[in-house]
Amino acid sequence: MTASLIVPLVVVLPLVSALFVFLLRKRHPASSGVLALVTTGVVFILAGRLAALAGQAEVVVFQLEGLSLAVDRIAALLLLVFAGVSFTVLLFAQGLLGLEIAPRIVPRYYGVFLVLLASLMAVTVSDDLFSMYIFLEVVMVCAAVLVAAKGDKDSTQAAVRYLILNMVGSGVLLMGIAGLYVGTGHLQLSRVAEALPQAVSSYSLDILASIAMIMVGTAVKSALFPLHSWLPDAHGSAATPSSVVISGLLVKVNIVFLLKLLTQALPIDFAAQLPLKPILLVMSSAAILGGSLLALKQTDIKRMLAYSTAAQVGYIFLGVGLMNENSLTGSVFHILNHAVVKGMLVLAAGSIMKLTGRRRIADFAGVGRRFPLPMVVFTIGALSMVGVPPLSGFTSKWYLALGALAEGRAVLVGVLLLSSLLNAAYYLPIAIAAFFRSGKDIEQHIELTTGAKVSMLVLAVACVLIGLFSNVTVDFVQPAVHRLFLGGGA
Repeated sequence: MTASLIVPLVVVLPLVSALFVFLLRKRHPASSGVLALVTTGVVFILAGRLAALAGQAEVVVFQLEGLSLAVDRIAALLLLVFAGVSFTVLLFAQGLLGLEIAPRIVPRYYGVFLVLLASLMAVTVSDDLFSMYIFLEVVMVCAAVLVAAKGDKDSTQAAVRYLILNMVGSGVLLMGIAGLYVGTGHLQLSRVAEALPQAVSSYSLDILASIAMIMVGTAVKSALFPLHSWLPDAHGSAATPSSVVISGLLVKVNIVFLLKLLTQALPIDFAAQLPLKPILLVMSSAAILGGSLLALKQTDIKRMLAYSTAAQVGYIFLGVGLMNENSLTGSVFHILNHAVVKGMLVLAAGSIMKLTGRRRIADFAGVGRRFPLPMVVFTIGALSMVGVPPLSGFTSKWYLALGALAEGRAVLVGVLLLSSLLNAAYYLPIAIAAFFRSGKDIEQHIELTTGAKVSMLVLAVACVLIGLFSNVTVDFVQPAVHRLFLGGGA
């Protein structure tokens, strides 16, 4: 198999598998979860192969009759993140998903999950603005289905609210894409970059307005504070695997769209001088602090994790807004870090909720003594969120701080430090109470499956290893980031 053929496979394989899941859901419903898990594992292996190839050739390209797909080092890392986290989620779901949603719809859940995974991969490898937009919409619809899968009033209302607000964001995003197309005459990222200087000289206000609309639309769909109102309800009411998808993957893919636009379609010097840059820095700082303050006030564990995600999205936007090599490295690293860490936090919290029937933070006292595995995993994730070295959360904050200092914005370093203190204020008391306070009447409601235990351990080990060997990821990503500032594209 040639290198270029692997690129479309990471998109096509989940789609074909989803088709089989839907076709076999009545005759062989039990096989749907296994098929989804195996498919995702194969996609992860293919993504690893693409990462190795991108490390050698910088960019792996697939072209066929106007279709252009490209994988550079950054895209390869994102493919690994999306496939890897999806695999652990599906491993966790084996045998447990039927406890949260009606068993009869479990096969359809897996089918929709595979379509969502294919769309995540398609956005990552696509070289065309409109194609990325279409796949973002597929992601949106699939995510709404996964949120509503529980079938109760809260999850249904949350899914509808998510759809309505994200459709508004989609409309604004589409208008921005249309404006860029009118101004440049192209949708392919590389051709937009070539035509943009002339377009700016002729339609400067129109181009700026288009970019502004794209940023606003992306901010809504990424749950950037204060445009995050759909996130707590969707995250809090969804089944545990769906919550991981929302926090760990869904918000990231919309940021990936914006990152690809700013780094591949806009000349880097032009993007760095945008008048929208100060606005983005203010909004990201507000997200980091505002999301953390809201998380601090929560009494429900899943809503606390949702507001934490709103804050973490701010870190990624902060790196994009600073627009220098260190900050973009920090943003890309934080996409990896948060997907892994928030995945383990949600799976651990979901496990405790299933084991004990408790979701109020005050009721977590003593849980760590009774069920040490999920609480140890939760604690490792909490320490990473705070930014304690050598865990993965430290590295992304370090590079964001370096990026802020490179721009002479020491106040942003203060924002990062304050956010770490706020993270400690709402994460660490949960862990301390779970291990060092006595709990009352902690009963075991279910038995965790081996798959659930392994999935949490895999993510916990990944969090530690990514932190300990952060130089491997940074050394892999930085050449691609450096090429952006040499005018070479991503």
